[in-house]
Amino acid sequence: MDTSLVMTGLTNVLTLTNIAFVVGGTLLGLFVGTMPGLSATMALALLLPLTFTFDPATGLSMLASIYVGASYGGSIAAILLKTPGTPAAAATVLDGYPLSQQGQAGKALGISLFASFFGGLMSGAALLLAAPLLGSLVVEFGPVELFAIAVLGITIIGSLAQGSVINGLFSGALGLLISIIGMDLTTATPRMTFNNINLFSGVEFTIALIGLFSIPQALTLIENAHRDNKVASRITDRLVPRFAELKALMPNILRSGGIGIATGLIPGTGGDTASWFAYNEAKRFAKDKSRFGQGDIAGVAAPEAANNAVVGGALIPTIALGIPGSSSTAILLGALMVHGILPGPNLLTEHGDVTYTLIWAVMLSTVSLLIVGLLFTKASVSVTKIPDGFVACAIITLCIIGSFAINNRIFDVGLMLAFGLFGYWLKKADVSPAPMVIGLILGPVMENGFHQSMLIGNGSYGVFLESPIAVVLLGIALISVLQATPLFRWLRAPFKRRLKHG
Repeated sequence: MDTSLVMTGLTNVLTLTNIAFVVGGTLLGLFVGTMPGLSATMALALLLPLTFTFDPATGLSMLASIYVGASYGGSIAAILLKTPGTPAAAATVLDGYPLSQQGQAGKALGISLFASFFGGLMSGAALLLAAPLLGSLVVEFGPVELFAIAVLGITIIGSLAQGSVINGLFSGALGLLISIIGMDLTTATPRMTFNNINLFSGVEFTIALIGLFSIPQALTLIENAHRDNKVASRITDRLVPRFAELKALMPNILRSGGIGIATGLIPGTGGDTASWFAYNEAKRFAKDKSRFGQGDIAGVAAPEAANNAVVGGALIPTIALGIPGSSSTAILLGALMVHGILPGPNLLTEHGDVTYTLIWAVMLSTVSLLIVGLLFTKASVSVTKIPDGFVACAIITLCIIGSFAINNRIFDVGLMLAFGLFGYWLKKADVSPAPMVIGLILGPVMENGFHQSMLIGNGSYGVFLESPIAVVLLGIALISVLQATPLFRWLRAPFKRRLKHG
């Protein structure tokens, strides 16, 4: 481990300015997560333009804290309203809401907060330990391996996206197609620009991000604006759990944190997958399984520890390979691109100070979450009373301002709205926009890697078979695509029957 880079990252984060942005970002993430229907991804996409004028350390610290804060904030609406504030908080509803109905809302929120804190610390520690090991590995990566990584990123995230595998791959392919708009990287020939000068520089990543994630959410809120308003349960008991309760829950929290880290390592999965996995394991290990679903604090601790542990786990493939582990980490990669830092294995070798700054920002955000959560959890209940229509109007206004501020062009506002309407259609068609975002990020990496590989191999595709690393990565990519085909399922059926009958 290069201790100088580790200390540089820590020094970058521990400035008064960055600490203030971490606390403010955690508070903002807490409130965003509390609002039913909003998500950490939407908040990150909306606020990404603000980081343009920031120092990279400040921008990354703020975005990381929003990510961490929103991951916990989703449990507040889940416990008090029986409405998950974020998709990852769906499992928390099962035992959190019954506890609030029994007059123990404070206890449920306190368990959720401390489980989130320990899960976040575990993931931060895993990220800090994994970074130097990954750094020694990625020095073996050249253009051939980078192309293979980009192909793997598209296929595996497309195949692991929620809903139809074909839909996920379709979304990723669309992202690749959009990424080639602009001037050809080799010949400087305009591609798919339709003679519009505004498209010669390509589609701004942030514009697409804001439109795809924020506008559809605002339109959905407008659709539901006339629904009956739910009344949140009141917090009348103590928020800080007793030491004996936390001690009894620690094996559950540690196990769930490990599940969250492992799940986060798999690109395309997220906090919702980890939360359900951890909840099921907590129930399986419980002595009295009948209490689950009736208000068992173990059923609150497990999904929340796993949910926050995913943050660090998802950042490991993001930092090591440039493959975002989730849509939220894709936006963090976008923040790096805003500051001229390209994603990929070179992130660890050429920008080690920035990498460790991000890692320490996650750790500091976790500590900030505990403090901010204890001080403002009760106050955040009032956020659930804000009408959906008002929230939607505020989101659309911020989208317009943010997209215009990037290049001071009205064209970008129109492009953002076009992406927003397209994202709304994708949502209705049950197609995830996350693979499309990954395609936008990995498209240039794939194109550069391909052109450079062709030069190395004198135009021969056999160059991709000369690297063992590339062969393994491309093999995994091929398997992830084949498993989506009817032929693969037909071939797998006899093996399932054999296993079933012993």
